[in-house]
Amino acid sequence: MRNKMANERIGTEFFDALRLLEEEKGIRAENIIDNIKNAITVAVKKYYNVGDDNVIVEIDPLDNKFRVSISLEVVEEVEDPTCQISLEEAYAKNKRMKVGSRFVTRLDTKQIGRIAAQSGKNLIHQAINDAVKSQMLEQYQSKMYEVLPAVVQKIEPNGNAIIELDKNEATLFKNEQIPGETLTEGQHIKVYVSDVVASDRKCFIKVSRSSRELVRRLFETEVPEIFDGIVEVKSISREAGSRTKIAVWSKDENVDPIGACIGQRGMRVANIVRELNGEKIDVIRWSEKPEEFISQALSPATVLNVEIEDPEAKVCRVTVPDGQLSLAIGNKGQNAKLAARLTGYKIDIKPESGFYGEED
Repeated sequence: MRNKMANERIGTEFFDALRLLEEEKGIRAENIIDNIKNAITVAVKKYYNVGDDNVIVEIDPLDNKFRVSISLEVVEEVEDPTCQISLEEAYAKNKRMKVGSRFVTRLDTKQIGRIAAQSGKNLIHQAINDAVKSQMLEQYQSKMYEVLPAVVQKIEPNGNAIIELDKNEATLFKNEQIPGETLTEGQHIKVYVSDVVASDRKCFIKVSRSSRELVRRLFETEVPEIFDGIVEVKSISREAGSRTKIAVWSKDENVDPIGACIGQRGMRVANIVRELNGEKIDVIRWSEKPEEFISQALSPATVLNVEIEDPEAKVCRVTVPDGQLSLAIGNKGQNAKLAARLTGYKIDIKPESGFYGEED
């Protein structure tokens, strides 16, 4: 009676733990149970020196049933002790035993605990970790390359941020944060899921706030015309924390792609700028004509002429008014660099006068 009550108690505690995993981590119990069954089977097999087919593990969360048994074939003379028991030994314990019967021994709480402590503890922990890893891998592979909401849980001394993402923890590394942005505990942010990596021990979710793809997904979320495919994002160049250029185009001539992205009173692009901690965003009209595209890409500078010097190598020379050379090049060459990345062209900028002296 005492063993039965003890077995019921361990079963209840086991299933309470499973339910807690479901609630806190979103891990389905059935995903863990199969792994734990296999782990217990391996542990019992090793501890009692029996075969896989001789270990019976029953786990049923519906009625909190948790039973582990060993089943041996009753034979006249034992040839293989890993799967057989003699009639004499079986009959001494159960008078109904006969040759060909199955002699089943149910393990009590102490036996299961002893097995787990001596040979199965690590296996069971690994089974749970494998189930959690498999669940996370399945869950996040479907969300690869998407933007997800997250909450900052902790800022580590090295600057990395521990974030909560759909009831799971992930690390937003310092080099994946927006330069100049100061994250605080409890802050709600959005991150781009760049990759999901499964190692031997766990599943890692790679997230970023510095990726240019974060900008793309934010525009898709904020601009219905992009989500619906009316407006298309052709290319993006970004220096996170400072400036982004995004080239857009509409297949509908009645839709202004720039206006759609900026929104009424600039609200759409303002929402994205706010999410990116004040990062400047230039929305550029894409053109299949490289001269027009390059001219637009150097905005806010005025371009007088674009000469494609080598179409195959994608090299061009751009002429701008004398007073706008610095504007076209940008601080530390940023505007020219972003325009070059956006268009794919190597851009040589010269003033209208041909002289590179100081501007008035």
